[in-house]
Amino acid sequence: MFAQIVVAITFIAALGSGLMAGLFFTYSNSVMPSLSQVPVPQGVLAMNTINAVIQNPLFLSIFMGTALLGLFLVLAALLGWGVPRPGWALIGAALYVLGNIVVTMAINVPMNDALAATAPDSQAAAQLWATYLDRWVFWNHVRAFACTGALAAFIAALM
Repeated sequence: MFAQIVVAITFIAALGSGLMAGLFFTYSNSVMPSLSQVPVPQGVLAMNTINAVIQNPLFLSIFMGTALLGLFLVLAALLGWGVPRPGWALIGAALYVLGNIVVTMAINVPMNDALAATAPDSQAAAQLWATYLDRWVFWNHVRAFACTGALAAFIAALM
């Protein structure tokens, strides 16, 4: 019975990782290139609006919930609670937590906070925007690849 719960949690962690990978892929391949094509004040305003709106219960449930599931799987793997292929579960959890949660909190969120602290039509915003797009997208690629890797590892843990 407990082994079935662990399998279900692994499956849900895979789904959460896939959803986050898709979100980050979409940002890197359509949202951010689109924002780079509009005048700076409009791009800054749009990004600040996106950053405020995305912090909603559904997003945060998937973003943080998947991390919690991954940490549960680490515990389950270490305690021998029926993770079918524990090495893959550990890899999936590490990729998700380090490549998504840590990168987001250490890099993307501070960049977003700095952008939000500038007036969209100011010289400071223009200077920040000039480096923000490339740096933010680079780290967003890291998150996309990490979440895709986590998805693959959680699937491998189920096989």
